[in-house]
Amino acid sequence: MGNQHRETPASLTPGWPEASSPDSAAETARVFANALRDAIGNRSVRSVASSAGLDEATVRRVLTGDAWPDLRTVARLEDALLRPLYPRWGDA
Repeated sequence: MGNQHRETPASLTPGWPEASSPDSAAETARVFANALRDAIGNRSVRSVASSAGLDEATVRRVLTGDAWPDLRTVARLEDALLRPLYPRWGDA
């Protein structure tokens, strides 16, 4: 199968991160990224990534919609920020 190009959440969401996406998976990623941005608040992305044991670039790519957040990333960020970030079914 090899490496296949996969569209990013931002490429599926004109107006990322403010506008809703017609793609349900991209919309979930957008809602997650906005919740993450709100949870980060005044902290630096670097400090949050470090607390979560993640690479800063990964967190930045999730925030900009250039990467799909995987379950490991979601769980580590929720643990580090002490709050749920992943939208429940129907929230996105």
